[in-house]
Amino acid sequence: MNQTQKHLVEVRNLKTHFPIKAGLFSRTVGQVKAVDGVSFKIEAGKTLGLVGESGCGKTTVGRTMLRLIPQTEGAFTFDDVDVFSLSRSRTKAFRRDTQMMFQDPYGSLNPRMTVGAVIGEAMAVHRVGSKKQRQDRVAELMDKVGLSSAHLNRYPHEFSGGQRQRVGIARALALEPKFIICDEPVSALDVSIQSQIINLLQDLQEQMGLTYLFIAHDLAVVEHISDFVAVMYLGRIVEYADRDALYANPVHPYTQALLSAIPEPMPDKDKQRIVLGGEVPSPSNPPSGCPFHPRCRLAEDACKERLQTLLPKDGNDQHLAACWKVK
Repeated sequence: MNQTQKHLVEVRNLKTHFPIKAGLFSRTVGQVKAVDGVSFKIEAGKTLGLVGESGCGKTTVGRTMLRLIPQTEGAFTFDDVDVFSLSRSRTKAFRRDTQMMFQDPYGSLNPRMTVGAVIGEAMAVHRVGSKKQRQDRVAELMDKVGLSSAHLNRYPHEFSGGQRQRVGIARALALEPKFIICDEPVSALDVSIQSQIINLLQDLQEQMGLTYLFIAHDLAVVEHISDFVAVMYLGRIVEYADRDALYANPVHPYTQALLSAIPEPMPDKDKQRIVLGGEVPSPSNPPSGCPFHPRCRLAEDACKERLQTLLPKDGNDQHLAACWKVK
């Protein structure tokens, strides 16, 4: 990956394992390896799309980065600060610069609070400005995300799904963060509303210089918003590349299968869908070697025996894939 650019976010060998307990004394008998050695960097003002099937560990990566879940191993550096070593008081300051948008635009909002109170809550917790200044800021944010400030006293159930997600965006922007983790922010919305939210996120990024980690399973959406894309499978990144390079020339067999499943408005008769057999293995008992080899049409003996690290394609450190067939 390019070392000359300023990286606001750097994750190194991140692991998040959950213990499996059993028996009368709740002894630990195993580990669910939800995230198992993930590394990536994001340049300031850019978007990294993190994609993969449900259960591959995408959301756990984001929650671990924000210390909502404790990490098992690894490091997360934000603006040259080691986040996992921060004290409680410094963690609170870090959370002013980082926010999260959630997948469920209704479940993530307190139904007993008005949307004005929801958006302003973080400012009150961090004691930002006076009460009047916070009220003015909330009204400004409502207008910025395309909602009427006259509706500040309404409750979440009085808004549509797309409007509730706009409230979530306004809440994430309240403290003027530098970095936002977008956890499948459009997957619960109608297609027509999805495009509106994606365009809004892009406009806000341009206006405010925001940096995004965009977590999704819809590769068509990721292609539209991302500058770089990382593909996850069973807790690991199996391919990382510039968006254009990955969509034009995917290297890893798993990435190829995902891209072949994207619906085409004008189907190409020569394009063949790659259908994956079998089921995703359990993260509590991952297969030996490459975790994808039980479902891979190109698997060889080496794939079953050894785990491949991310290798550059044709010497290009901007296109990496964890596959023995990378040349």
